[in-house]
Amino acid sequence: MTEEPTEHYFSTPQGAEHRRTIHLTVRGRELTLQTANGVFSGSRLDPATAVLLKEVPPPGPEVRRVADVGCGYGPIALTLALDCPWLSVDAVDTNERALALTRDNAAALGVADRVRTSTPDRVDPAARYDEIWSNPPIRIGKEALHELLLTWLGRLTPDGRAVLVVGKNLGADSLQRWLGEQGWPTERLASSKGFRVLESRREKNH
Repeated sequence: MTEEPTEHYFSTPQGAEHRRTIHLTVRGRELTLQTANGVFSGSRLDPATAVLLKEVPPPGPEVRRVADVGCGYGPIALTLALDCPWLSVDAVDTNERALALTRDNAAALGVADRVRTSTPDRVDPAARYDEIWSNPPIRIGKEALHELLLTWLGRLTPDGRAVLVVGKNLGADSLQRWLGEQGWPTERLASSKGFRVLESRREKNH
């Protein structure tokens, strides 16, 4: 399999869109989703995302609003919306093609009323989230990644949490330490198939 180009991390890809249908099994549920060239992991469920969805249980009813940061074609946002009928999910990505796929997939699955798509710059800065779920774009570079994470962590409610999945070989352990140093104590919830699942919460009195 050839490596997907990385332009999808930064912008909407140029050129014609070629959609395809893929079939996934997530949390025991069969999903048929539309993907396309020029979006992250457009031919399958990314292994890191699969680990995140396997290792972290769905949010409880006390969680009302969640952000999926770097949503791609929507596997995390859609799974959360299907798992939790009470949940409102903001699916966020820089790639307009990915957002269009997420919207179409949400409509096909009957959750379009609870999955809202947006580029980061169009998210209300005052929006606050009970949870943030993300397979973050590590390859955008350390400085950009740190800025992205601190921006979104700052949008958590006081008792909110972020759950992140990061490859061990891509610096998961050093990222865990760095988050703690920034006032976001971070625990490892799971380790599977070369990936760490991390949970960050606001430091008390931070």
